[in-house]
Amino acid sequence: MKSKMNIKSIVMMAAVGLISLFFINMSLAANTGKISVETANLRETADENAKILELLSMDETIEVIEKTGNWYKVKAKGMTGYVREDLLTVSGEIKTNYETTKNEVEQKEEQPTQENKEDEQTETKDDIELGKQKIAEDTTLKIVPVINATDTIEVKKDEEVNVIEVINGWVCVETKITKGWIRKEKIKKEEPIVEQPTPQTVIKTLYVNSTSINLRKEANTTSEILANLPINTAVDVLAEANGWSQVKVNGKEGYISSSLLSTRKQETTRSAGTPRTASTTKTKKQETTQIVQQTMQTAPASGRGAEVVAYAQQFIGTKYTYGGSTPATGFDCSGFTSYVYRNFGINLPRTTGGQSGVGTPVSRNNLVAGDLVLYSGHVAIYVGGGQVIHSPRTGKTVCIVPINYAASNYIGARRVI
Repeated sequence: MKSKMNIKSIVMMAAVGLISLFFINMSLAANTGKISVETANLRETADENAKILELLSMDETIEVIEKTGNWYKVKAKGMTGYVREDLLTVSGEIKTNYETTKNEVEQKEEQPTQENKEDEQTETKDDIELGKQKIAEDTTLKIVPVINATDTIEVKKDEEVNVIEVINGWVCVETKITKGWIRKEKIKKEEPIVEQPTPQTVIKTLYVNSTSINLRKEANTTSEILANLPINTAVDVLAEANGWSQVKVNGKEGYISSSLLSTRKQETTRSAGTPRTASTTKTKKQETTQIVQQTMQTAPASGRGAEVVAYAQQFIGTKYTYGGSTPATGFDCSGFTSYVYRNFGINLPRTTGGQSGVGTPVSRNNLVAGDLVLYSGHVAIYVGGGQVIHSPRTGKTVCIVPINYAASNYIGARRVI
C-alpha cells in the first residue's frame, strides 16, 4: 500500500513539473520577437539619439523584456538594450514599465554623460558628411553593414549617391534605384578647392606727368593717400577704368587719375647753353605744361587743387565752342570749368553766373591752384604763379594766360575744392 502511495506521489510530481515546464515555455514564447526590417539599431536607452550597441538583422529572434513608451527593452547577442517598436514583431503581450519610461524621460533632459560625449566624438571622426557624395572606386552595396552580408547592386566610381547615415565606419547610401551599406573608405573625400589669387598682369608702364601727385587707396579724389609721387616716377599700370589707372609703384598698389600719367617722361629745365636738338624740341603743349609745373611750385596748392590743374591742362589746344561742354565738341568757358570739376565729383552750375555763387569767396592775394577765377561774363581756373587756364572765345583754344589778361574785368574768385 505504501508502495502504491509513493508511485502516486511520483506521478503527481511529474505531472506538476510538466505543467510548470509548459507554462515556462509559453512564457518564453510570449517574450520573444523578430526584427521586421533589413537592419535595426539596438540602442543603449529608449532614445533615437542614444548610443548604438549593435546592429540587428531582419528575422533575428531576440528576447523581449518589457515595453517602455514606443520602445521595447530587449536582450540580444548577450546585451540588453532598446529597439523601436515599429522595427520589431512581438508575439504575445509585453509588460509596460511606466516607471522606467518616466525615469528615462528625466534622464533625457539631463546633461549627456561623458560616455555619450565620447561616443559622439567617435562618430564625428567618421568625417563623412550627409548628403550628396561621390563613390571613390567601384564597389558593391551590402544589405546590412556587415562584411559578409548579402550584396545588392554594384556602384561605379564617381557615381553620385545620397549619404543617409554613418555608423562605426559604415555608410548607408541611397542610389537612384535602391539603398545599402558600404565602408566609409569607398566615399570620395573631395579636397577643398583653394582659389589662388591670380597675379595681375602689367599692361604697360607710364610716367607721372605732373609735379607731386597722390597715389590713392581707391579710385576717387577723397580716398586715403598712400604716397606722394614726384614727376617722371615710373608706374606699372594694372588696369584702367572710368578715368583712373590702377597702378603698382615701389611695392604699393593704388590708383592715380589717368590724366596724370604719360607714355614718356616729361622734359625738365635745360642747362644754359645746351643746344636744342630734334629730340629735345618741345611742342607748344609741352612748353605750356612745363610752365604750369614751374608756376605751381611757386604757389601754395592743396593736393586736390594740383590734381584739378593737372587734369585741366590735358585739354590745352581744345577748340572753343559756344555752348560746348565736352572735349569732343569743344568748350566754352563755363563748359570747360564744369567739365573739369565733374571729374572730381563736384557738379558746378552750367553758366558763369551760376558758378559765381558757389563755394566760398577768396581774395586775390590768397588764391591757390584749383580756385575759380571770375571775370565779367567769364570764368577760368587758377593754376598758380599768377596764371589761369581757360577756354577764351571763338577762334581760340584752351590755354594758359596771366590772371590779369583782362584786369579791368576781374570781379573775384571762389574756392570750391
